[in-house]
Amino acid sequence: MTALDLKKFKVLTFDCYGTLIDWESGILEALEPLRSTSKRTLSDEQLLEQYALVESNVQAGVYKRYREVLRDVATEMASFLGVDVDPQENDMLADSIEHWMPFPDTVDALRRLKTRFQLAIVSNIDDDLFAHSARHLEVPFDLVITAEQVQSYKPSHNNFLRAIEGVGVPLDEILHVAQSLYHDIKPANELGLANVWVNRRGDKRGFGATQPAEATPSLEVPDLATLAQMC
Repeated sequence: MTALDLKKFKVLTFDCYGTLIDWESGILEALEPLRSTSKRTLSDEQLLEQYALVESNVQAGVYKRYREVLRDVATEMASFLGVDVDPQENDMLADSIEHWMPFPDTVDALRRLKTRFQLAIVSNIDDDLFAHSARHLEVPFDLVITAEQVQSYKPSHNNFLRAIEGVGVPLDEILHVAQSLYHDIKPANELGLANVWVNRRGDKRGFGATQPAEATPSLEVPDLATLAQMC
């Protein structure tokens, strides 16, 4: 991994869920009613891995809003767990997003970074669902690109290209910051977009709620506070 000159960048684009918002805790809490009534015994990691597989499969089909994606995910997760779920409860995942909280270092790090960079979001989310998270993040973003706006889900290049167009600065002045190798770091590399892997999972095994992927980031940090200190 080569040294990255952080001073040359003007815009930081962020993945939101998994990078700024602790989505794995949110997912596990939302799915716990299903797991607690299942006859299958699954660890947190096994549940997250299945979630990652199901979600990516649903998103690979014809575009549908993320709330609809999560309805399908909830139904398929219930089936996997051998649990009956009332159709009226299929919004359990989408409705839980309102309560997903930032990582402890997120808000302070964003405030520090905001003093030096323009900040943008590139997220696999609906506009109305992100509005809940924006309140928790507290720091205003200069640009928000959602899957709903561009009608596709990362790792599609379309999401990144729309963000690059939207920020209005040369590619080499944009730095993408994300936790998912699959959704973010790999496609960023393919586009020649410098990136920072925020390795939130640390010493945990596996890839958690994201699909496995191999990619070499421009820079790796354990959390957002570390990146803010480096800048």
